[in-house]
Amino acid sequence: MKARGVAGALIAGFAATVLSVGPAFAATTISSGHVDAIDVDWTGSALTLDLRDGTVTPAVDRAPADVVLNAVSASKTTVPSSSAYSFLGSPGDPVWILPQTQVSNIVWPGFNTEGVPSGVLSGNAVSVKLVSVSGPDDVAVYTTNSFGTPTVWFDSGNGLPDTRSIAINTHAHANWAFEAAGTYTAVFEVTATTTGGTAITTGQKTYTFTVQP
Repeated sequence: MKARGVAGALIAGFAATVLSVGPAFAATTISSGHVDAIDVDWTGSALTLDLRDGTVTPAVDRAPADVVLNAVSASKTTVPSSSAYSFLGSPGDPVWILPQTQVSNIVWPGFNTEGVPSGVLSGNAVSVKLVSVSGPDDVAVYTTNSFGTPTVWFDSGNGLPDTRSIAINTHAHANWAFEAAGTYTAVFEVTATTTGGTAITTGQKTYTFTVQP
């Protein structure tokens, strides 16, 4: 009995030691530079959704869950006075924007479907769905034209999910707007139909954003 007790204690102590010294995972935080946040590729039999990190050379694909996109304080601005921007809040309210046009020292997230060859998918397009958002306030993704008029792609403020069709061979950027400082998680999924009529999905992927006051 005593020998068994000693052995059990040794095993328990070893297990505790292994657990306590196990490697801690640290996400890659990106605070500036170009990334394709929504990077869709075709493997030959399946769609994949990852984050293409262009802040390193050569660029690398990362699992969205392994990355934190950081909206630095310099991304903070205010909601324009035009009623077209009411989806962001009231004029003058604070809003943090990762911009459609690259700005130094602010992360520049894009959408990329250049990894999907022509003729594989019905309509040569994919459907990008913002499934859910959690965080201190709402998130919107929108583009602006040369006149400054916005077109909303996704907006958690008026209910989700939101879905947008994006053609293959697209590399585009949009404004990513956050209405309060804090940490957000956004879940995206990309779906399509093959030319053979099979529905396919990347599965849901979780993205993390930190917004600095």
